[in-house]
Amino acid sequence: MHTSSSAVPPPQPALAPVQAAALLDGLLETAGDAVFRVAPDGVIHAAGLRARRLSGFEAGCSLVSLAHEIDQPALSNALAAAGHETVMVETRFRSGERDIWFELRIARLATGDAAPLLVIGRDMSAQHATEERLRHMATHDALTELPNRVLLSDRIRMVIANARRSGQGFAVVAVGLDGFKKVNDGLGHPLGDTVLQMAAVRLRRTLRDSDTLARVGGDEFVAVLPGTFTEPQIKLVTGRLMATLQSPFEAGGHTIYLGASIGVAIYPDHAEDEVRLVTLADAALSRAKETGKGRAVVYSPGDQSPPQHDISLEAAMFNAVREGEFLLYYQPIVNARSRIIEGFETLMRWKHPTLGMVPPARFIPIAESNGLINLLGAWALKAACMQIRQFQEVAGRELYISVNISPRQFRSDRFLTVLDDALALSGVEGRQLLLEITEGTLMIDPAHAEDILARMVERHARIAIDDFGTGYSSLAYLKRFPISVLKIDRAFVKDLPTSTKDAAICNAILDLAGHLSLSVVAEGVETEEQLTWLDDQGCHYVQGYLTGKPMPANVAITALKENLYTALLPADHRTGKS
Repeated sequence: MHTSSSAVPPPQPALAPVQAAALLDGLLETAGDAVFRVAPDGVIHAAGLRARRLSGFEAGCSLVSLAHEIDQPALSNALAAAGHETVMVETRFRSGERDIWFELRIARLATGDAAPLLVIGRDMSAQHATEERLRHMATHDALTELPNRVLLSDRIRMVIANARRSGQGFAVVAVGLDGFKKVNDGLGHPLGDTVLQMAAVRLRRTLRDSDTLARVGGDEFVAVLPGTFTEPQIKLVTGRLMATLQSPFEAGGHTIYLGASIGVAIYPDHAEDEVRLVTLADAALSRAKETGKGRAVVYSPGDQSPPQHDISLEAAMFNAVREGEFLLYYQPIVNARSRIIEGFETLMRWKHPTLGMVPPARFIPIAESNGLINLLGAWALKAACMQIRQFQEVAGRELYISVNISPRQFRSDRFLTVLDDALALSGVEGRQLLLEITEGTLMIDPAHAEDILARMVERHARIAIDDFGTGYSSLAYLKRFPISVLKIDRAFVKDLPTSTKDAAICNAILDLAGHLSLSVVAEGVETEEQLTWLDDQGCHYVQGYLTGKPMPANVAITALKENLYTALLPADHRTGKS
């Protein structure tokens, strides 16, 4: 009888420590990018094939000597700290003409030989390159490769720090291409991008290496010029920048002529922080474009109108609409001879809970730019029509209400609908409504204006030209458009009757209005002398602080009840004598 048993392989002899270490090195060579066996003092006893390709490697050299000088202290400390736990450190090794980043894992093994430290290096070049690309993308404009706003702010902060130490000022220059929109609209955005790239190269070549040039959006660039702050220096640099952009651009088979407008802000004269410097340079650039283009303007306080991009104020405005903080005030329009109130001009006011009364010059431009003016204007028109009914009940006679129409309102497709709603809701006749429009609003699109005005007149509403003589002053529109009233701007009234030039202008307006059968209202009347002169010249209606400041509705009602302005008349006027 045979018994069967499983064959058990004979036990293999244990590897000697040196053999085990060699096997481990071989395995690691296939797994890692660079493998070293290192003595505690850092001397390399063995190295894998990839490791031996590093510059400076030779048998018996120090691992630390292969590292970049900046990284050597950290590597020495890591080797000294290697114990029972693995130590990790990043370092750069030279490989040919370039440095390669490695992540080193250093562990102490019980190998039983003179090189117990095992160093495994993982090549981090690709990861570092990716990180560098991401950093570049975050701080540079993708189209032109110039710094973007993020890096620009950082550079300006550095220049500010240096300027504070040296006591030297510097300039921030905003450069805008003139006529660039025609390139995008006429030739397409790809060709427009090509022109922007060419412009960036030209500007960069014009500046010094120490200057920073950034693209901040669209066709606008910003340059930071350390040490440039005197008038001759600024004229020289801005002249060169404009000249380099005046040469034609050859792109896509087209010859394109552009130009440049430039705005300049100076540290520390105009501002001492990077945000404000760029903002003021941009304000000066806007001024340069508004006043003819192709010129350089150094910032001055007059270049910046009341804040039109005050974000906190804009947010407060939307909240003000919800909270009902906007009010309507009414300024009397009176008969110059009898001083009887004929009507009221409606004026919008904003009573902020902490800021108090916010001037219209601050909030109206913001409302015009963000579209809120359409909502506010519609409310004002409807509320004014409702209010005039109460005024008439108190006065016991017919009055009219004058309402300002903003440019954006006038261009709105819903304007006529809002007008119809206001008249229908209030029951006011169209003839009792005077709509004030500026000359500039009419001349933006005369054909559209003519159509809308005709449809307003169909509703029997009257049209007034506000601030007559301060805008386009084209007499042709007086013939073309159905105008009923001219309002003489306060600029022509304030120096009457002593100013012969203002007197001549007012006389010309009154004479013109007489021949065209137009009514005239003189604004800004503050003295008896002004009122008497205007009355003598045949101006029938006035408004101003003399005959009534803008007032809340309840005060206006009191003025109507007590006939306050008639009480101011001389005795002979009260009896009807002239």
